[in-house]
Amino acid sequence: MEGIPPNPIDANAADPAIDSNRIPPSRRWPVVFRLPVANPDEYAELMVGLMRESRLSFNYLMLVIGSCVIATLGLMANSPAVIIGAMIVAPLMLPIRGMAMGALEGNLVLFRTGILSIAVGTGIGVGVSFLLGRLVGLPQWGSEVLARTQPNLLDLGVALAAGGIGAFARVRKEIADSLAGVAIAVALMPPVCVIGLGLAHADWRTSLGATLLYVTNLLGIALACMVTFLAMGYAPLHKARSALSWMLGLVMLLIVPLGAGMTRLIYQARLEAALRSALLNKTITFQRVTLVRSDFNWVVYPPEVVLSVRADEPITPRQVTLLEEFVESDVGRPFTLIFQVVQAQEIRRETPAPEEPEDPVEEENPGIPANPVTPLSSLFHKGIIPPY
Repeated sequence: MEGIPPNPIDANAADPAIDSNRIPPSRRWPVVFRLPVANPDEYAELMVGLMRESRLSFNYLMLVIGSCVIATLGLMANSPAVIIGAMIVAPLMLPIRGMAMGALEGNLVLFRTGILSIAVGTGIGVGVSFLLGRLVGLPQWGSEVLARTQPNLLDLGVALAAGGIGAFARVRKEIADSLAGVAIAVALMPPVCVIGLGLAHADWRTSLGATLLYVTNLLGIALACMVTFLAMGYAPLHKARSALSWMLGLVMLLIVPLGAGMTRLIYQARLEAALRSALLNKTITFQRVTLVRSDFNWVVYPPEVVLSVRADEPITPRQVTLLEEFVESDVGRPFTLIFQVVQAQEIRRETPAPEEPEDPVEEENPGIPANPVTPLSSLFHKGIIPPY
């Protein structure tokens, strides 16, 4: 066996630095990340389920009407518990997932079915809440309505997270029970009802704010569903690239108004903290004032801050001016300060006056006065006083 060169294949096999293709490590390409691919049975099951959920059916319409009535009454009653119940019943998230998958896969039938169901459900919600708003005629909005008129970037983050979990729960049957929590987190129906209530009272600012919140939730859920379905291997990347680009562009358009709302929220928190600190710690004049509540009006410029307080003594305009200038130097932005003062008075029930003790002489001789006075005429007759 001498003189025979060693087997080159055996030599390479003994050297772990060279792979089976005889490529050394220094010349290998990095591993390319590939998305998982769902098997045909899972893909078919998902498409059938999404089509069934997105279809405009009698059950869907009844759930939309019922959830809208519950949410509208809860908003007018300012009851968070009732509004949460409406969020659980509302079925608007189901066609959004179908629309997202249809756009991702290029399935026009599924995409149009989801769009139609979303449009009809939104129209019914606005119409029912409009009729209820006109019927009740609520004079002013509660905190639950006002909370849905000033969306910000936090709402977009909630919509993205809820949409991703909703799509993941649709793929994984074992976590389908979490859909109720997702529906509560994203809250699609209450903004729709606020739009109708605003239109019923010709309050365009309220309707526009609620519309922005609803569009934010809608697009955020759709984008998160697309990304989740793509990551789970239910759509090829070359088909999904165009739809993802369009949806991402639409979401980016919301960054400007949502960013303005986020800035306003931060400024409001700073201003409220500065006012509270000034009232409690930094000023001697207002340390005897009890802050009950604070309201902010951002429609006017500079914004108005209305403080409802209880005070033992009246508050003068000079004191309000000094406090306004003091807090403005701390916050760095102008604002108008308005006090609504409730005088603190201690009032108790009336107590009867104590009775005076009776004279003992009167008790012994009730018919004789205590200090008898003798008439002059009787003295004349008795001769004690001469008549001249």
